[in-house]
Amino acid sequence: MSIDRNDIEQVIGQDVHGADGEKIGSVGQVYLDDQTGRPDWVTVKTGLFGTRSTFVPLEQAQRTEDGLRVPYTKDQVKDAPNIEDEGHLEPAEEERLFAHYGLAGGAAGTPAAGRAGEGTLDEDVVGHETSGPTTGDAMTRSEEQLHVGTERRETGRARLRKYVVTEEQQTTVPVSREEVRVEREPITDANRGDALDGPSISEEEHEVTLHEERPVVEKETVPVERVRLEKDTVTSEEQVGDTVRKERIETEGVDDVPDDRRA
Repeated sequence: MSIDRNDIEQVIGQDVHGADGEKIGSVGQVYLDDQTGRPDWVTVKTGLFGTRSTFVPLEQAQRTEDGLRVPYTKDQVKDAPNIEDEGHLEPAEEERLFAHYGLAGGAAGTPAAGRAGEGTLDEDVVGHETSGPTTGDAMTRSEEQLHVGTERRETGRARLRKYVVTEEQQTTVPVSREEVRVEREPITDANRGDALDGPSISEEEHEVTLHEERPVVEKETVPVERVRLEKDTVTSEEQVGDTVRKERIETEGVDDVPDDRRA
């Protein structure tokens, strides 16, 4: 999307990328056209520590998710005319920039673009900012605030695995067996008839069957328990921190004011 006055505060400080996607620097200031108030130029901080500011036109610039994209290469921006960032572009300076970037100059009678907030859009304005849109007689002080959240990430996995082991078990079981015992009883009137039943003299055998118990082992598979994995959420507190920037406003050329009235 193109840049308009509503985008100024969001653009300042954003990364600037060239036509090939390479990062050139970051936005320092936004300059407005003195007549229309339309953003025409930005200064891009370049160099190792962002100490050098170079003017780049916004005519074909686009806002993107990662900042500001301009149709120029990093080398083209770095080779632009070295013009001091002093709050206003003179017509001659603007013409040098137009020539460098291959753009047509402004129409006759159109003044050079001024620093953001320096256009004369409202005749009743009694003050202006040098780094943002015109806001009347007040200056906006901003600061960075920390917004802390959490993100969910995988830390590991747990699984159940079933395997078979063999162990010896011993148990005691009672067993019984039959044994032969000889019993003798005298002849009495009660058993005389049984004793005399049969021949008086003969050969005879009498047999009994003996039994005994032996241990028998059988195995049966039975379920004994159910095992599952459950997750518990444990909450702890961790200290996080980062550096934040805050704007401070100081006065020059005015009498001291009470502390409770200072920004």
